[in-house]
Amino acid sequence: MKVTAKQLAELLGGRVEGDPDVYVERPARIEEGTAGSLTFLANPKYEEHIYKTEASVVLVGEDFKPKLPIAATLIKVGNVYEAMAQLVSHFDQKPEVSPGIAATAKIGDRVSIGEDVSIGDYVVVGDDVSISSGCQLHPFVYIGNGSGLGSDCLIHGGVQIHHGCQLGDRVRIHANAVIGSDGFGYVKGQDGKFKKIQQIGDVIIGNDVEIGANVVVDRASLGSTIIRDGVKLDNLIQIAHNVDVGENTAIAAQTGIAGSTQIGPDCLIGGQVGIVGHVKVGAGTEIQAQSGIASDIEPGSRLYGSPALPYNHFLRSYASFKNFPQLISQIRDLEHRIVQLEKKLEQVRPKG
Repeated sequence: MKVTAKQLAELLGGRVEGDPDVYVERPARIEEGTAGSLTFLANPKYEEHIYKTEASVVLVGEDFKPKLPIAATLIKVGNVYEAMAQLVSHFDQKPEVSPGIAATAKIGDRVSIGEDVSIGDYVVVGDDVSISSGCQLHPFVYIGNGSGLGSDCLIHGGVQIHHGCQLGDRVRIHANAVIGSDGFGYVKGQDGKFKKIQQIGDVIIGNDVEIGANVVVDRASLGSTIIRDGVKLDNLIQIAHNVDVGENTAIAAQTGIAGSTQIGPDCLIGGQVGIVGHVKVGAGTEIQAQSGIASDIEPGSRLYGSPALPYNHFLRSYASFKNFPQLISQIRDLEHRIVQLEKKLEQVRPKG
């Protein structure tokens, strides 16, 4: 794809500052930009690079005011990240996959397959499965009995979707994710040994959900584990049985959510967050990385720490407890001085 800055600005509803006729043909990071590339500046932390980048065009915010001359042509837009995401999709040159079923694929009985579906090598599809139009199943995918895929789903290699799980439209699941594995349910018998509680529920995934590589979403013990419309899950996330993740929530890598927890819509959850079971996280909550959530959270909260505290409270507390060794030393020094002063007072205090 080769386009001018003017064409890009028209596509994005932006404004050109510089040469409107300069061509770009590929995206690049701002610190690695070369002639013919398009890049962006959204985080002020990277502003130094815009003054020396060799990229031909840079997307910037409407309020960006350069401190030094810039050689590149600028396109000013309202939301830089959104504009760049829109453009990257235009530059995406993934090879097209032809519809059809590979000779090595194994398709069960009573399987419904829509139009323009691509099923790759060594895919296994169980009985009574529904695969809607436009789906792509890459090699080594497993779809269990009674599962259903909505239209235009993209399932990458090695993904396992176990029996009875239902996916909405335009779901993307990356390599080696597991949907519908057994929840972690056991009870100790009188003999002291754990006995497995059969997990007979399912998993329901809404529309426009993206699930990263090596994510595990457990089936419910009873009822459903639910990932609602627009949810984005990073790699290496554990979603336990009967969890309900609200619409348009994004969760970063290595987060674990224990059973029967409800995550509200529009939440942002950082990496390596741990959330205990049977709690409710309110809508619009933001949780910083490596925080621990052990109780219900009010909507709109911003939390940090383990156990998590309100974000600003944590920062104020951290300013103190990072200095604890020094503070303890000062306290011991003061205690020693007080002891010495008491001894001196005792010596000068009148007798009788």
